[in-house]
Amino acid sequence: MNIGCHVSIAGGIFEAPKRASDLGCECMQIFTRSPQGGKAPELTPEVVKKFKAEMKKYSLENFYIHTPYYINFASENNRIRYGSVSVVRDELERGNLIGAKYVMTHLGTAKDLGQKEAIAKTIEMLQKTLEDYSGKTKLILENSAGAGEIIGDDLSELAEIIKGVNSKSIAGICLDTQHSFASGYDWRDFEKTLARIDSEIGLKNIKLFHVNDSLTECGSNKDRHAHIGEGLIGNEAFKNIVAFAKKNNIDMILETEHDRVSDDINLLKKFRDK
Repeated sequence: MNIGCHVSIAGGIFEAPKRASDLGCECMQIFTRSPQGGKAPELTPEVVKKFKAEMKKYSLENFYIHTPYYINFASENNRIRYGSVSVVRDELERGNLIGAKYVMTHLGTAKDLGQKEAIAKTIEMLQKTLEDYSGKTKLILENSAGAGEIIGDDLSELAEIIKGVNSKSIAGICLDTQHSFASGYDWRDFEKTLARIDSEIGLKNIKLFHVNDSLTECGSNKDRHAHIGEGLIGNEAFKNIVAFAKKNNIDMILETEHDRVSDDINLLKKFRDK
């Protein structure tokens, strides 16, 4: 398994592999467009070729694409819902063009429609997103911290959605350690938490980890990342998470502040290599 972090694509996506390498990454996560909105930069044949050459140059095997922040498959606003379908599908096509392993997305919020209808609408919209898609890059769904009725704080919700969509183009989930902790999955009680995850969605469905410690208590429903070992999840729990990821060949992406993300990467490598 590889350890890396989210890196900027300022100046073009082909600038990202060097940035990742400079931080000590073995894999990386990027946006291919502004996460806040606007037109996506064109991926011309020259850009694609240069990006792939840089990936090879810096020996980065896998990379992952995060969709923009405004995705909401359960909005009561038609334009937002169908806009989300269009952008996620476009990210899959772009990912396929440049060789991404997975595109990950949040799903949106249930506040407009209520929980039951929001799940049904999310399933319907994801089916539209994946209609006739045949690329190698697969979609994975990210769990949430649970603030403001965000869909996916409970992993059984994600399991219901994946089952409902029933597409080979959804590979599973990206499991964020901080979001899950904030949603009541206590990584400090590792075996119990693993058993709970297995019963709700199946451990085989974990395809990627977002590795972040937590500034807030277990069950807080607040999305607040901390550097590894400096939050309430703590180093002992991360040693167990890394061992699990290593055993199951699941890559890990850090989303901690870039001031000391290299330290976090080195610490996780140390846990892995022990």
